[in-house]
Amino acid sequence: MIAAIVSFLVMLNPFALFLYLKPIMNDLSVEDFRTVFIKASSISFGIFLGFLLLGDLVFQQVFRINFESFRIFGGIVLFSFAYVFIVQGKKGFIQIKGDLHDLASEIALPFMVGAGTISLTVLMSEQLALWQGILSLVIIMLVNFFIIMGMKSIRHGMRSKKLQIAFDKNMELLLRINGFFLGAIGVDMVVTGISNLVATGGG
Repeated sequence: MIAAIVSFLVMLNPFALFLYLKPIMNDLSVEDFRTVFIKASSISFGIFLGFLLLGDLVFQQVFRINFESFRIFGGIVLFSFAYVFIVQGKKGFIQIKGDLHDLASEIALPFMVGAGTISLTVLMSEQLALWQGILSLVIIMLVNFFIIMGMKSIRHGMRSKKLQIAFDKNMELLLRINGFFLGAIGVDMVVTGISNLVATGGG
């Protein structure tokens, strides 16, 4: 169970998520951001729980698609987001549109719920007992929440304006650099999906 939690957190990557959410952190109050992020975490947890309960039956019985097709599509989505991150930086991210619930949904999908995290949830349904899977998801969501809010508190605690400006500039740089890694992950998902389809003769 510990290995599953660690793997999930690595894929979820709360530190990269902090970079993605940085623009709206600047535009929302602490209370509003906390509310939005709790809602986004709840939405994500609900989706993960659904895949935990149903496993790959969602793909085989409901949608009747090969799971590798989902992996390929997810890789293309990741690559497209990576391109926006690299070229447009923070201006290409989530935009505040007035409705905080819509904003929470926009954070949950695809920044928290994606092809990688869904894949890991399906694997958890096969490798863990149901109660272990649910407990793992609860722990993952809590750890992710406290890491994000902790980093926000550190940024907010910087009293010096120069430190805050330096922090923001470094976040912007890291954001663009992270786009290259995200793009590489997306390409790898596409290649893996195609290779598995070829190996199995298309499913």
